[in-house]
Amino acid sequence: MKVKLDENIPRSARQVLIAAGHDVDTVVDEDLAGATDPQVVTAAAATGRLLITLDRGLGDIRAYPPGSHAGILVLRPLDQSAPAVAAALTEVVAGHDLSMLAGTVTVAQRGLLRIRRLQ
Repeated sequence: MKVKLDENIPRSARQVLIAAGHDVDTVVDEDLAGATDPQVVTAAAATGRLLITLDRGLGDIRAYPPGSHAGILVLRPLDQSAPAVAAALTEVVAGHDLSMLAGTVTVAQRGLLRIRRLQ
């Protein structure tokens, strides 16, 4: 699966995805640090990448309706420390096929995925 990590995801979390066989790039790699949310979503969609973020605003289906992008996964770990984010991402990757999240808006929270698909 092609994935783009938002600038708020620690670089250490990238290794979780690479180890699981995913093609990963980051907002920082593409010189999009500081870009607006719509710009980041558009860049991810242009390359067919699932955007993984901690930004709760990207989970708003009114602003980012399912099917209008390549997919958004919002992680909601207990805290936003690098180990907590990596653990949350590890849990998602271990328990779910990320390709099933294409085009969805998904929120991952301790053992729970809320997936919003195109209606």
